[in-house]
Amino acid sequence: MFTNTKAFSGFSVDDLEKARDFYGGTLGLNVTEDNGMLGLHIADGGDILVYPKEDHAPATYTILNFPVDDIDIAVDELTERGLAFERYEGMGQDEKGVMRESGPAIAWFKDPAGNILSVLEE
Repeated sequence: MFTNTKAFSGFSVDDLEKARDFYGGTLGLNVTEDNGMLGLHIADGGDILVYPKEDHAPATYTILNFPVDDIDIAVDELTERGLAFERYEGMGQDEKGVMRESGPAIAWFKDPAGNILSVLEE
């Protein structure tokens, strides 16, 4: 039924202007706005819908993962851009907030609406 349908993901935020500044400015994604919603245009033609929601509640799980070649460079650049990396008890993160012990090296941060995102080393 959906074999030829271009599916896309979406998530809510509490402030569309802050989201546009964050995703377009801080993260450097191609961001468009249409009908009061944002489109995040990511690699390989992927699109993500970001919509305002009055009673927005931040996701308690990672909504977007950004693969990077070198996690230390990515974390350093994002820190220079003003991002703080999350610390989770029992995750064995280093001083930068990177968990390197199991699976790919990964570090989590939040958007202005409190949604969780990550960078992870491929």
